[in-house]
Amino acid sequence: MSKRPYRIGRSATGLGLFATKPYKKREYIVTYRGRRIGSKEADALEARGSRYMFEINSRWTIDGSKRWNVARYVNHSCRPNAEAVERRGPIIVYVARRKIKPEEEITVDYGKDYFAAFITKSRCRCVKCKERR
Repeated sequence: MSKRPYRIGRSATGLGLFATKPYKKREYIVTYRGRRIGSKEADALEARGSRYMFEINSRWTIDGSKRWNVARYVNHSCRPNAEAVERRGPIIVYVARRKIKPEEEITVDYGKDYFAAFITKSRCRCVKCKERR
């Protein structure tokens, strides 16, 4: 078994984060890291195509675009196995919504705003949407 509890690998949507160990429900997976920026600066970066912004609240956003932010590889799913939780700081962590098996891709629901801006129903490539087609 790998020393890291996850690995980055190919997924249906590009690169994804995959479990290398089993996770229990509500178990910590990974922290979303990056510099904290104001919402206006985040909006400007998004307008230029940056997709790794995690909005904390109406004032602050985490810019997770650096490659050392392993959590940026967690892809969207309409039926996710993980969820984002805000901790003190504010710090964003992903925790398991249910048991996750080794080699299963770790996914979250990015939310309505991101979905409308970047994905749209016709282009969603998660397992749930592929089953519908």
